[in-house]
This record gives sequence, C-alpha cells and structure tokens, in this order.
Amino acid sequence: MSVVEQAVLFPCEGDQLVAVVAAPWHAPSAAGAGSEPGSDRCDGIPGTDGLATTASRDLPVPECGVLIIVGGPQYRVGSHRQFVHLSRRLAAEGYPSMRFDYRGMGDASGAMRSFEEVRADITAAIDAFQRCLPSLRRIVLWALCDAASAALLYVDATRDARLTGLVLLNPWVRSETSQARTQIKHYYGQRLLQKEFWSKLGSGQMEVGRSVRELLGAALRSRRRAAAATAPARQSFQDGMAAGWRGFAGQLLLVLSGNDYTAKEFLEYTVADQTWLGLLEAANVRRVDLDDADHTFSSSQLRARVEDATLSWLAALEGGWR
Repeated sequence: MSVVEQAVLFPCEGDQLVAVVAAPWHAPSAAGAGSEPGSDRCDGIPGTDGLATTASRDLPVPECGVLIIVGGPQYRVGSHRQFVHLSRRLAAEGYPSMRFDYRGMGDASGAMRSFEEVRADITAAIDAFQRCLPSLRRIVLWALCDAASAALLYVDATRDARLTGLVLLNPWVRSETSQARTQIKHYYGQRLLQKEFWSKLGSGQMEVGRSVRELLGAALRSRRRAAAATAPARQSFQDGMAAGWRGFAGQLLLVLSGNDYTAKEFLEYTVADQTWLGLLEAANVRRVDLDDADHTFSSSQLRARVEDATLSWLAALEGGWR
C-alpha cells in the first residue's frame, strides 16, 4: 500500500503549529487514471478535505489514527528520522498518522515550553487530525521519553474520550532521587564488575576521590525521597502520570529499552513509588522489552521491531473494536 502525505497548519492559542499527516493510498482505477499521490491535497490549509478524498480512494474508511507526540527538545522528524519512518510505515499498513511540532519547536510559532505545558498543543493536534480525516473516531497517542509523560498528563487532565490507546516508550520520570537510585544500582554496580574499572584503579588512572564523592552524593540523593514523602507537597508530574495511567479506560502498550537509563529509571521509580503500585501489571497493559535497544531505537533493525510491536498491538485493538 502506498502513502500520501499532507502538510498542515493549525492554530493553538494564537500560535501556528505545523504537522505532516500520512494516510494510506491505492493507485486509482483506469477511470481515475492521471491522478498522483497528493495531487489533490491542499498543503498547509487546515480543515480541507483534500487528504480525506485522496486517502479514501479505493480504501476502507479509516477510523483509527495515530498521533505521534514528539519528546523534547525535538521536532516532528525525530532522531535519525524515526518519526518519519514510523508514520509512513503506519500509513502503509492502513493507519493514518500525524506528527507535529509543539509551540516553540521546529516550524511552529510561539515560545518553547516543557512537556508539562503542552496540553493545549495535543488538543489542537487531535482536532486538526480529525479535520484532515473526518472518519477518524479513535485516536492512539504514540510517544517516546518525556512525550510519553506528556501523553499521560494529557489523559489525567482531559479524560479525552477520543483516545482509545496509548503507546508509551521509555517514559520520563526523572527526579534527583530516582536518577541517583538508578546510577547506584545500574551504573556503579556494573562498573564494579568491569575489568577495565579495576585495571584503571590499579594503574592509578582513576580519580578515586572524585568517584567516591560521586557515589556518596548519589547515595544521599537516593535517600531524600523517603524523607520528602512525609511532608505535604503539590502533586508531582510523576504522580500526574500515574493518575493518567490509572484512569485511562483504553489499551496501553509499554515499550522499554534494555540499554537505556531512562527506561531503567522508570522501572525503579514505579517499583519504589506507591502511586504506581500495580499499574504496569494491569489487564489493559501490554509490555514489550527490547533488551538490546537504546533510548531512541537508533538502528533500522530496532526501529523495525518497534514498528512491528506497534502494528501487532494495533491489530489486536482493531479486533477488539469490531
């Protein structure tokens, strides 16, 4: 199946956001010969039906679309063009997709903001996606790193009924204490088992004093969370993520990289924090662990495995919807 892409401009609280929508496309019959993919699209004009007309030719009407949320600071192409490849693969398999720039990033106007401040951007993107393809009834959010955090915060804040699925990859839960715990367990623990570490130590190449200070500092930071938990405080973004996860009525795919400290920190955090108790084991969660993957799935092989896992999960959801 071929793919047609359309550039879209859409408003968000007085600023202008930029997106690219990819949709399935079949070559027209002889009666419609002469048309080319994208020939009837209206690039950059929000609300037009050019893409819907092109995408629906000789195809089933798509009802499920995937909105790719970008982690930051990043724009709609993604690291090593990850989101371009993903969006085209999804569309080629029958799932329209949209990738977009937040305000202040890429080609969007406005001031740059953190992942905790993009609720309006996500709402505007979903609205624009449905304007481009009015047949869409179900929206899946696909998000990596702090975009996964933003997706859960969006769910917690809006309870948007249009959302029926979340694909979350290596979610970001970074705090000083969780980072320190992860460093102690995974970095310093592994270093002690490495021959290179002991060789440097024996040869005098290692600054022992600095290494000890770093380890002690990490240990002190890792103990602060327990002390801080006794004091009342406003809800953290990690608690907001947990609330979004717990309250989400749809299906959830969690993809974790084995060679990534962000993923390790996420697992450490969810085990240690009571607000996350049982969430990863919930019935609506499918978990995929890619042991040799880095944070952004930077090789073509790893990228393909993520795409395959996403499509397999989407196919299962489609079966449940029918």
